[in-house]
Amino acid sequence: MDKYVTRGKRKSSHDISPDPKLTVSVRPAQRRDNDDDEDEPTEVRLARLSSVYPKLEQDLLLDFLLAHDGSVKATLDSIKASQGGHTVRLDSKPSSSRIRNVGAQTSLRSFTIPAAPIESQVQSDGQPKKKPRLLTRKGATLHLFDPEDISQHTPCTIVHNFLPEEEANGLLRELLEESKSFQKITFKLFDNVVSSPHTSGFYVGTDYELNQQRSAYVYNGARMEDVRKLTPWLEKIKPRVEEAVNREIQERIRTRYGGKKLKYQSPDPWRPNAAFVNCYNGPEESVGWHSDQLTYLGPRAIIGSLSLGVTREFRVRRIIPTKEQADTTTKVEEEEEEEEEEAGGGQISIHLPHNSLLVMHPEMQESWKHCIAPTQTIDPHTIAGRRRINITYRDYKESFHPRHTPRCSGCSVPAVLRVVQKKQGGNLGRYFWMCHAGNVPGKEGCSFFQWAEFDEDGNPLPGTTTRTAWTGTGANTSK
Repeated sequence: MDKYVTRGKRKSSHDISPDPKLTVSVRPAQRRDNDDDEDEPTEVRLARLSSVYPKLEQDLLLDFLLAHDGSVKATLDSIKASQGGHTVRLDSKPSSSRIRNVGAQTSLRSFTIPAAPIESQVQSDGQPKKKPRLLTRKGATLHLFDPEDISQHTPCTIVHNFLPEEEANGLLRELLEESKSFQKITFKLFDNVVSSPHTSGFYVGTDYELNQQRSAYVYNGARMEDVRKLTPWLEKIKPRVEEAVNREIQERIRTRYGGKKLKYQSPDPWRPNAAFVNCYNGPEESVGWHSDQLTYLGPRAIIGSLSLGVTREFRVRRIIPTKEQADTTTKVEEEEEEEEEEAGGGQISIHLPHNSLLVMHPEMQESWKHCIAPTQTIDPHTIAGRRRINITYRDYKESFHPRHTPRCSGCSVPAVLRVVQKKQGGNLGRYFWMCHAGNVPGKEGCSFFQWAEFDEDGNPLPGTTTRTAWTGTGANTSK
């Protein structure tokens, strides 16, 4: 399968040769008798599929082929079964020049069997059944456009055309003017001082919050000096974002979590009181793979992200914890780990057009990473030109205010909240506080470390503020 995925540059549907040897002589009946030679090139497999479904573009056929482990027969059978045995007549996947035409891509639901609901994934004894097959594979990027596909295969949901056009454009114009004074965030990475590859600004709602942010809160180990009040348009659309995000939260609980919230997920309504506004000026400006900080949000954080201007790719990938060798590992668990490792290098790309709201759900920051990938070209927006404006609304919780959370005894910097993402010491998924001063240019971090304990609703437990020193064991993290 590796030699199938790690192939050369993919040809477009217009570049595939119409050679009769590829598209005529290989008939469906012959495919069933002699299917999926392991030495068969990718282009030949795609040509075979294209001869049956000529209206589907090669990129889309490849995504479906990947979902069936490169098997042409399984792909054809799945398409035929989903369409009642008839030939499919569908629109092609949108090219980069048509990416704003949301909904042009055919949903994966037309070709593959949907994931079973959570209730049906549990055996009679209460133990989970084998996990459903993951669609991503090492070296491959799966592009998703349909909102239901995005909800089913990622920890996100998307709402297209979120605001009325005049409101979206009004907000965009206001923030484009604001972005002229945005700055790049400077921080230390592996003893090198670096700057973020895009500019940003931070906004809060009231004068009280403004003073609190400037005096108490820290980002990347340094106090946030450039804190601004929400602009009129940011203030105006905040209630709409709040309503939409809370609606999507309840829908996900109903359809994906079996009717129950996740452990540590807050049962309270999501109340955004702060917003980061990022500006990406041109295709080369980006942000690398990361998970958002949990420090002032608490565990199972939820973020509402509104995109304006040019369309950019938002890529996500699951964090695959490194193996922990144990004699108690079952064969099924070993098979699942192998499959997860195979899928770990794969990415899912979600295209974020102008005026789209992306909700990052509670499993996002602990179990997934995301990025805005650089690209070679973009389609200019009529108002924004080459620029993309992104607003991430956040719910800073009072119980996670720096006055309530641990502070390094050595450097007096509020500690940062993180989660263990490696299978070592039996601590996978545990939260902890650690020193963050090492991210500040000119400062050195200390060895401060403390486990974080929460109740079922993600509230800090009383009496868990005892400070301990970093021991280097049992609390390894992936950065």
